[in-house]
Amino acid sequence: MQDSDFPILQAVEVPADATLVYLSGTVPEVADKTAEKGSPEYFGDTTTQTASVLASIKKKLAGLDLDMGDVIKMQAYLVAPEGSNGMDFEGFMEGYTQYFGTEEQPELPTRSVFAVAGLANPAWLVEIEVVAVRTG
Repeated sequence: MQDSDFPILQAVEVPADATLVYLSGTVPEVADKTAEKGSPEYFGDTTTQTASVLASIKKKLAGLDLDMGDVIKMQAYLVAPEGSNGMDFEGFMEGYTQYFGTEEQPELPTRSVFAVAGLANPAWLVEIEVVAVRTG
């Protein structure tokens, strides 16, 4: 069901014979190995971290014979970058729209985005968990 111009689904219905696949929260890979550990540059900004997390999710799904088009539910947890007044939703969307609603991968998930005080590693700005569906 798509009744919004925002790149998410308003609702999704899963067939009774489908299998749901839950992926645990995924966090960013190191973006700059030459940067000081724990520095903002080490994992990158919100856009970089979001793209990194979604690339990892894509790889995990591929290992399960699924792809990003099979994702039906996403929960994203964002931490405000140091010195900002809130989460960088625009940066998140820049990373997100590289993987969803594209010409190559037009499918969209239902989605919630939460501002959180922190994640397990203080340098992480993004953690995402998804639910995918396997049909047939």
